[in-house]
Amino acid sequence: MKFLDFNKTASYKKLLKTAKKFKPLELGSVLDTARIRGCSTPFAAGLCYNWAAKHSSTSLLTTLQELADEQELIEKYKLLLDGEVMNTGEKRRVLHHLLRGQLGKNVVEKGNDLGAFYKKEFERYSAFAGAVHSGKIRGSTGETFTTAVQIGIGGSDLGPRALYHALEGWAETENKRKLKALFISNVDPDDGAAVLSSIKPAETLFILVSKSGTTQETLANELFVKAKLIKSGLEPSKHIVAVTSETSPLAHNKDYLDSFYIDDYIGGRYSGTSAVGGVVLSLAFGGETFGALLEGAHEADKNALIPNISNNAALLDALFGVWERNFLGYGATAVLPYSQALIRFPAHLQQLDMESNGKSVNRFGKAIKYVTGPVIFGEPGTNGQHSFYQLLHQGTSIIPLQFVGFKESQRGEDVEVEGSSSQTKLNANLAAQIVAFAKGKADSNPNKAFSGGRPSSLIYGQRLTPQALGALLAHFENKVMFQGFIWNLNSFDQEGVQLGKALTKKALSADSGDAALDEYARLLGIK
Repeated sequence: MKFLDFNKTASYKKLLKTAKKFKPLELGSVLDTARIRGCSTPFAAGLCYNWAAKHSSTSLLTTLQELADEQELIEKYKLLLDGEVMNTGEKRRVLHHLLRGQLGKNVVEKGNDLGAFYKKEFERYSAFAGAVHSGKIRGSTGETFTTAVQIGIGGSDLGPRALYHALEGWAETENKRKLKALFISNVDPDDGAAVLSSIKPAETLFILVSKSGTTQETLANELFVKAKLIKSGLEPSKHIVAVTSETSPLAHNKDYLDSFYIDDYIGGRYSGTSAVGGVVLSLAFGGETFGALLEGAHEADKNALIPNISNNAALLDALFGVWERNFLGYGATAVLPYSQALIRFPAHLQQLDMESNGKSVNRFGKAIKYVTGPVIFGEPGTNGQHSFYQLLHQGTSIIPLQFVGFKESQRGEDVEVEGSSSQTKLNANLAAQIVAFAKGKADSNPNKAFSGGRPSSLIYGQRLTPQALGALLAHFENKVMFQGFIWNLNSFDQEGVQLGKALTKKALSADSGDAALDEYARLLGIK
């Protein structure tokens, strides 16, 4: 297996030549019925990836296929699935795919089958959630739990929070809602105080999430919560469960009602399908619902194994992204879900993508000489249309767009105004935006002229269900993975967040020895 820097490949040189002769497609003329129908790839849980509004051609697709083959992307994915060490910085395996089903060899660690371990943990927290729902497990004063509050930051918050909000409407409509869930992430005390002021402590179960058991913000918020529980006359150990690794200080600890485990092979931003997301989602919606999410993710993981890029949605999406980032010079990507349920999904993808591929050295620690991950941002439609779409349509920078849409709403509640329902209006807006970005509009008034030619893709399905959500999550996880392989990066560590953590500890000390740090600390009232 060869791990080559991208600029050392024959495909890179060929794409450079292609880019020099590149002329944007006249999307206004080529974007017709045949192209739109012919550029859709089904991948999982009823979802399809459509790239009709990309600047794609048969010759470009052929070169992108050559790139996928030359960089052995499917083979590297299989290495990951087989449990090979793919996190070179931390010398760890990368096993988040194994959380939702086995696609490679049995992965064994010191005689333990890790796939069986993950399955056992799923069964344990599913059973725990069932006992909470039945009233078998109650708070310290005998009250049944009505609310779950997750305490975590980064991957312990962004993914689970995004998934929870994505399923709220579906669960209420399908009578799957069990507990209300809230989240405390920021060490800013106003975050914790706002959540605690909205709950009844006697009816609340807290989920403390820290793989290492040493995350500063999370442990500070744990103490904040415990003080509230004690003040309310409650026993904290009857109101808190831990999600952690078995080697952390939180593991097998009598201070918690129970503990559920992950290991070092599950990265934070990839942990939504582990106990990190599973405990809170099972408490909120039931273990069966979370199991359905895992099934959708597993189906998308299987699709990502297909060598033909035209039939592999995540791989094709990744290749288009590399073409646009490295050869067309597009430095950002906007994720635009036309579903209010996905309100926090762009925030999760920011971490997933930018923490994974925001790197300037290759997987061996050597400096690279090409650009890597783009800036990711987004907002649900139609809100975004009234915010930053002005720049997307008429700004000087071209920003590729990733739209997500569903034919049906989650809740089914709607109203008809002027001959159409709100869901119909939402999707009409989505269709209009794709075409507006692609075709543009000529006008004698320059302020009203749109250049068009702005590329987009669309992921679409019938309805946002747990299976569809799992597939959507896995699609983006696999897209990021493939792009990391192309750029020869280690997409599974995050050393870029460590320096700030170290300096924070110094800023809290009496004298850090750094004059600039001490002075900023003084300005902010720390010293």
